[in-house]
Amino acid sequence: MKILVVDDEKDIQPLFEQRFRREIRNGEMKFEFAYSGEEALKYLNGNQHEAVLILSDINMPGMTGLELLDRIKKIYNEPPPFVMMITAYGDEENYKRAMELGADDFLTKPVDFTELKEKIKTLH
Repeated sequence: MKILVVDDEKDIQPLFEQRFRREIRNGEMKFEFAYSGEEALKYLNGNQHEAVLILSDINMPGMTGLELLDRIKKIYNEPPPFVMMITAYGDEENYKRAMELGADDFLTKPVDFTELKEKIKTLH
């Protein structure tokens, strides 16, 4: 399963690679990282059917995660990727807006990797 992680914080990459070390080594998961909404769209334009799951931060400079979500759901619909939104703010407004735009799930930071792994298992 290929997973695209979109977050403006660069330290997210080593964190995911550490927490999913076994799954990556076993070939169960492959991670790609984009550090902005614009970079994520560029990746998707070149690899649109590869990312099965997109994990996107909501609060990013430039294109926000909500704007990215809106574009993904309008452009990449066959097959539609599963999009989980991640935010440091567990506020109701961001949650409602993400769901209105078609988010498939919602996580808050700091990410509970045990919970995330369980959610990913249900996608197989």
